[in-house]
Amino acid sequence: MNQNPMNQNPTPRRLTPDEAKRQRKRSIAIAAVLFTLVTIFYVLTIAKLGPQVLNRPL
Repeated sequence: MNQNPMNQNPTPRRLTPDEAKRQRKRSIAIAAVLFTLVTIFYVLTIAKLGPQVLNRPL
């Protein structure tokens, strides 16, 4: 029988409360950075299009 570690289902390790708190803070920081980047790209795109983008014929 092949002893391939990819076929085994190990039980996940439980995080300590301190580790869980750090992981949550890190996740919130990543989400904040991602939201900020998306907002910057959106604002820059609208700024590059200019105000005349809304005055187009329908």
